[in-house]
Amino acid sequence: MSNKDLPLFDRRPKRKLAAILAADVVGFSKMMGESEDRTLVNLKACREITDGAIREHHGRVFGSAGDSIIAEFASPVDAILAAVEFQKHLRDRNLAVSPQDQMHFRVGLNLGDVIVEGDNLFGDGVNVAARLEPLAKPGGICISGKFHDEVYRKLELIFENVGPREVKNIDNPVQTYDVILDQDSEKPSPKKSNSISAKRKFEDASILSDQRPEILKPRIMLFPFRNLNNQEENEFLVDGIVDDIITELSMINSIEVMSRETTFDLKEKKFEIKEVTENYNLNYFVTGSIRSAGKKVRVNAELSDPTGHGSLWSAKFDKIMDDVFEIQDELVRKISESVLNEIEVTSLNRAKRKPTEDLNSYEFLLKGKFHKKKKNKEDQNIAVEMFTKAIDCDPENGRAYAEKCCTLAGGLSDENLFPLSYDEIFQNCQDLLKQAFELTNQDWDCHRMLCNTYMYFEKYEEAEEYGRRGYDLNPNNPGMLHFYGKSLVFNGDFDQGLNILNKAMELDPLGQSIADTLIWANYAAENFEECLEFKPLNKCFTPQTWILRIACLGVLSRDQEKKEELKAFIDFYSREEMNKRLADLKFNNTEIESNIRLLVSNDMEYIIRASDNKFRSSVLGEIN
Repeated sequence: MSNKDLPLFDRRPKRKLAAILAADVVGFSKMMGESEDRTLVNLKACREITDGAIREHHGRVFGSAGDSIIAEFASPVDAILAAVEFQKHLRDRNLAVSPQDQMHFRVGLNLGDVIVEGDNLFGDGVNVAARLEPLAKPGGICISGKFHDEVYRKLELIFENVGPREVKNIDNPVQTYDVILDQDSEKPSPKKSNSISAKRKFEDASILSDQRPEILKPRIMLFPFRNLNNQEENEFLVDGIVDDIITELSMINSIEVMSRETTFDLKEKKFEIKEVTENYNLNYFVTGSIRSAGKKVRVNAELSDPTGHGSLWSAKFDKIMDDVFEIQDELVRKISESVLNEIEVTSLNRAKRKPTEDLNSYEFLLKGKFHKKKKNKEDQNIAVEMFTKAIDCDPENGRAYAEKCCTLAGGLSDENLFPLSYDEIFQNCQDLLKQAFELTNQDWDCHRMLCNTYMYFEKYEEAEEYGRRGYDLNPNNPGMLHFYGKSLVFNGDFDQGLNILNKAMELDPLGQSIADTLIWANYAAENFEECLEFKPLNKCFTPQTWILRIACLGVLSRDQEKKEELKAFIDFYSREEMNKRLADLKFNNTEIESNIRLLVSNDMEYIIRASDNKFRSSVLGEIN
C-alpha cells in the first residue's frame, strides 16, 4: 500500500511550521553568459552534492529553477546540518577544480509558517528564507533569529549576531545570524556584539542584562540534596523541598531549569558533576543538604558555575518547619540574584502558589507526591490516602484536590489500581476537579494536573483550555509543556504542539513519557521518519510506542523491518498485549486509529505462522 492510498493522507493544502532552506549560485548569470555548457555541467555536479545532503538529512526539494534551491525540513537541526555539510563539500570541490569551474552558493535558513499544496510550497516562511539567502556571504549561511533560537543550544556551531536587517518585501526587520563554518580560523571576535557559541558557556553572569536577547537564558539544574538524617522516612521532606524549589525557579522566565525527573533520576546513580553539566549544557548548578530534627530544619545550599569559577554563593538556613516556604523563597531569590542580578519578583508571588497555611496539610501533600511518583499500586493508594489527609487538615488546600484527582485518574486506565469501580473513580475525579478549580485558579501546577486529567476523560477541548491557562502562568516547566503540547496535538494543532513538546524534551531529556508523546504526536502529524528516529530511554519502547513504530514502517512500505518489529514485540510483550494496546489506541481521530490497526494487523498472520500456532485462532479473532 502506497502513501497516497491511505486515507490518513490528505492531499488538500496544509499549513504547517517548517524549516526552509533557500540557496543560489553566486554570479550564475555571468557564468551562463561566458559558457552555458560548462556552467550547466558544473551546476549538475554541485547539485548532486547539495541535493544529496538535503535528502540525507530528511529534507524535500520543492523548487529548482535554474540555479536556485528551495527545500523543506521538519527539523531546523536537519536543515542546518544539510546546509553546513554541502557548503563544506562544495568548498572542498572548489579547491580541487580550476577557478573557471568553481561555484559558490549562498544559503538562507528560516523557520516559519508555510502552505504545502501538492508539490508547491508557499508562505512567509519561504519568502523570508529566500530574502536571507542574498545576505549570506559566498559559501556562507545566513539564518533568521527564530531559526537560531531553535538550534543554537543543540549543535557545536558558532553563530555571529549580525543584527536586525531590512529585507525586500518584508514589513519588519529580520534578526539575522551568520554561521561560522571555519571554526578553527574564523571565530567571531569577542568584541563583536552578541557573538555566541552553541555551548552557551558564559564567562560572567553580569553579561545577562536586559539588553541581551531572550535566547540567552542560563540553564540551571538542582542536583538531589543529601538527606543528612539518613532516614528513608525523611526522604519525602528532602525531595519535596527540592521539588518545590525547582517548581519556583521554573516560574522565572529568565531562567531555564532542568526537570525534577532529570534531577531525581540521579538519586540512585553514581555520577560526576562535570559530566552532567557538560551533557546538559548547564551554566549553573545547585547542590545542597537537608537535616531535620523535630520541627527544626537546616538547609545548606551552594550555587556553582561549571566553567571554572567555582562557588558563586553558599548559604545555611536554620528554620522551623513553619518557615519552610520562606526557605524556598530565599533560595530561589538568592539563585536568581546571583545569575541574573535582578529577580523577576512578580513570578514569585507566594499568594498565588502557596498551597496551604497548615504545615500538617503541607507535610501530607509532600508525602503524597513522594508516593505518587513511585507508580506501583501500593504507593498510589498511599498517595491518595495522604492527599485525603492533606484535605482533611486544610479543606482550602486546592493543590491536594488536584493531586488526588490526578492520581485517581490513573485508575481509569488500570481497573486494578484502586478498590473503586470505574464509575466511582470518574465521579470522584469530577468532584475533585470542581473543587480544585474553585480554589486554585492562579496555580499553574493545578492547571497542569487538570489538563492531564481531562485527557483521561477524553475531554480534549477542556484539556487544552486548562493547559493554555497553566502555560500562560508558567511556560518553562517541562510537565506543563508536556501536557499542554499533547492537548494541542489532540486538537489538531500539530505545529505548535510539537514545538512545545520538543521544548519539554529539551528541559527533561530523560522523560520517557515525553518521548513517547513526541512519537505519538509525530505520527499524528504524519512525520513518520521522525517517529523512527527516536530511541528508547529505558530498556525498550513502551507497548503503544512500539506499535506506532510498527505502523510507521507499514506506511513507509518497509515491510521486512515491520515484520521483524512485530515478531520482536510479540516475543517481548505477548500477543495479548498487542491486542490490548491496539484496542486502547487514542488519537481523537478514528481514521488514524483504524489505519494503525490495519497497518499492524496486515502482517499478524505471518507472525503467528512464523512462531507457534497455538494462539493463532484467538489472536486473529480478537484483531479482526
